[in-house]
Parts: sequence; structure tokens; C-alpha cells
Amino acid sequence: MLALTNVAGLYLCLVCVGVYLLKQVFNKKNPPYPPGPPGWPLIGNIMDMPYIRPWLTFTEWGKKYGDISHINVLGQHIIVLNSVETAMDMLDNKGAIYSDRPILTVGGELVGWKNVVTLLPYGDHLRRHRKKFHGVTGTRAAVSTYSQVEEVETRRFLKRVFAKPNQLQAHVRHTAAAVILRISHGYEVKENDDPFVDLAERVMGEWSRASAPGAFVADIVPFLAKVPEWFPGAGFKRLAYEWHDNLEEFVSAPYNFVVDQMAAGIASESFTSNLLGGGTLSAEDEHLVKWTAAGLYAGGSDTIVSTIYAFFLAMTLFPDVQKKAQAEIDAVIGPDRLPSFADQDSLPYIGALIKEALRWHSVAPTGFPHCVSKDDIHDGYYIPKGAFVMPNIWFMLNDPKRYANPSQFNPERFLANDGKEPEKDPRAICFGFGRRLCPGIHLAEASVWLSAAMSLAVFDISKVVENGIEITPEVDPLSGTVSHPKPFECSIKPRSSKAIALIEQDADY
Repeated sequence: MLALTNVAGLYLCLVCVGVYLLKQVFNKKNPPYPPGPPGWPLIGNIMDMPYIRPWLTFTEWGKKYGDISHINVLGQHIIVLNSVETAMDMLDNKGAIYSDRPILTVGGELVGWKNVVTLLPYGDHLRRHRKKFHGVTGTRAAVSTYSQVEEVETRRFLKRVFAKPNQLQAHVRHTAAAVILRISHGYEVKENDDPFVDLAERVMGEWSRASAPGAFVADIVPFLAKVPEWFPGAGFKRLAYEWHDNLEEFVSAPYNFVVDQMAAGIASESFTSNLLGGGTLSAEDEHLVKWTAAGLYAGGSDTIVSTIYAFFLAMTLFPDVQKKAQAEIDAVIGPDRLPSFADQDSLPYIGALIKEALRWHSVAPTGFPHCVSKDDIHDGYYIPKGAFVMPNIWFMLNDPKRYANPSQFNPERFLANDGKEPEKDPRAICFGFGRRLCPGIHLAEASVWLSAAMSLAVFDISKVVENGIEITPEVDPLSGTVSHPKPFECSIKPRSSKAIALIEQDADY
């Protein structure tokens, strides 16, 4: 009987898939879709959809088909943009219809990420979330409120790196989480084995997997989420339930910490405590506070990690850039103190170096898909309602027509030298487009700037030498919605005895 049930379930599923795909095939409209790889009947381009480093495949499509390319995966239209101008024309200038988000059946609905600002549908609820963000990270003035938090935690970062330089990636992640948790929930992380830091690392890894392009077929064919867990190929549901529980803890545990601290009258000022105030919140407002704070916590504990880690990789590979940056710090700051935010305007090369770090390693190589809320005609091509629109940010930041020798880490490209105009500021690209622009731009820039400036002031970063041979790290960004550099080894040593003294200074609130 069980075998017959399985066969009947499989037959029903196949019939539904067939009906769904036939409807997509016969629902074609004119004018034509943008050009792209030829697909197969019914299944479309399912074999063409890249899952590993998709930005490289998208780049090849751009070379072959132009700035706009198109595929159809099981009836889901996907539009890939390979130029800044096209992305701005569509996502910025037509933001009213290009600002929605796709519904991710697995990551959004089953895991629960649909409640975070990145995945919220375009509308009033999104605007409420972004308004809350704006008060904390929307301007440089707002971010400057947390200068002391940034400086104290970055000083602690220097101490950790000095003590255990071979654990760089863990130190970067620990510090990013320490900064953002202090801001979002007034929580001071433990020096070792902090539960919230460990939780953030685990959950953000799950987010990157769950939201990656083409991660699950159920994101393209939503009704697959309704099949039972025992059904062949439905193992993703068990994974989604596990990730859902982790996400729920990620959202609720720090929120409950703030509630308990406020009840005891000992809560530190934070984003969450300010929103909670002293009164009783409705269930809707409580949900808003929890998820807005979680969005702040999530964004700050992962994307910043990727850029700072990439900065250390660049300094390992490009020692001449490091020497120029250190020379500027030595001339302006001197050996008796560490750089601070007050020095930003006096360190133009460091500012250019941060821009180059954002360009050289793309944290979100394909951004996050926009979703079209109504049919559109763009440059003579039909863009159907519900299509996913994916900007190939990696290529935009590595386009040789825009950035000379893009594989080279060259901060001077952003400085006006010998009458040459600086190249395009990558911040107009790397943080996304239109009305879904990353709300944490200013906080990210501040964190990366301070980490880079303080680290360069006291450390020499170089290749590891084993048996007399230099080990050159590989530049190999990992796949995922948030891309991190492939783990690498480097040598990190204090520049002098004065540098050691600066590192060992107390760093307390």
C-alpha cells in the first residue's frame, strides 16, 4: 500500500510539473525576451543556471549576449544585468516597479528569512523597517554616535591579532559581531566562546546558502514545498526546519537579553532598548523591533567580515600598497597614537584604499535579486512581471572598460593624479541599486576604515615563509549570497616596539 501511495504521489507531482511548465511555454508574449542561452522545451535553461561562482557565467553571457541577458528556468524568468548603466536605468530610474523581492520558498518561507529587511516585499512594511535603520546607520552623523564602540572594539581586535595572529579570520568575525551587538542590543561579547558570536557565524552561513541563486529547485517551483518530507528529493525540508530553529534563536535570544536587562534596570543603551522604550508594545510592533534589530545584527556580522578579511589578503599580496598607506599614516599620525575617525579627512590614501577594498573583493557578487512587480518593456525587450533581475556586481567592479587592470589592487585609481580623473567610485555599485540599496553603507565603511587604518599603523602584513619559500595566497572568492575570500595564511607582526606599546594600551568603555 505504501509503495502504491508513493507511485501515486510521484505521478501527481509529475503531472503538476507538466501542467505548470506547459502554461509557462504557451504564455509567451511579444516583444522578445532579452537574448540568452537557448533552452530546452518545458525545462528551459535549468541546465544553464550556474550554482558555483555564478558571476563568472553571467560575465560570459554578457560578452556573448550584451548588457541584458535572459534565461527561463522551469518557467521562472531570470534577467541578468552586466552594465552599471543598465542597472541604474532599470533598478534606479524605474524603481517603482523594480524594487520588489522574489519569494524564496525555502530560505524565505520555510526557514523564515522572509521577515528580514533584505527579503521584505516592497511596500509600507519595508519602509517602516528602513526608517528604523536610517536612525542608526542612515547617515555618517548617526554612525558617528558609535565611534567609541568602534574604536574600543578595534583596539581589542589589535590585541587579539597580536596574541594569536594565525587566527585572523576568527578575530575579524569576533570584532564585527562585538561592534554590531553592542549597537543593536547593548550586548558586550565574551572574549572567548561567546554564544551570540558563534550563533551569528552559523546562521549567516546558512543564510548565504539558503539565499544563493538556484540554491533550491523549490524556489523556482514553489509547490514542491508542499510535498511530504519522505518524498524523494524533499530532504531540503528537513534542512530548512533545522535552519529555522537556528534563525529563531538568532532573532529571539539577543532580543530577550535586552528585555531581561531592561526589566532589571541595567540595560545599556542600544538600538533595541531605544525602540522598546518603557511601554508595552503590540505584537506587530514587537515583531518589527525584533526583526529590524536582527537585520542590523545579521548585516553587520557578515558583510563587514568579508571586506576586512579581503583587506588583509590584499595587503599580503600587494606590499607596495601597504608601504604607501603606512607612510601616509606615519607622516600624518606619527608613532605615538593610533588613527581615529577624526583623522579620516587627513588620510586620503587610506580612504582610496578602502574604496579599492570594496571594489577588489565583491562582497555580494550578484547582489540580491530584484523582482519585477509589473510587465515592462526595456530597450525593446519584454521583462515579464515576476521576473528575477540580478545585477552582476562582480563584473561591474571588474569591467576593464571602467577599471584599468581590475585584478590589481590599486588605490591610486581613486585619486586625481597628473590631471587624470579618478575612476568611478565603487560605492555606487557594490552596495546595490535603487530602493533596495544596502541600509548599512555608512556603518560598513566606518568599520572597514578603522580596522584598516589601525592595523596598518601597528602591523606589517606579509606572505608566510615556509622552508625559505614564500607562500602566495590564492585569490579565490567563495560562492554564496555573501562571498568571503578563501581562507588563507599570512604573517602579521608588529612594526616596532612603539607599535607594541600602542597595541597593549587598555581598551575599555
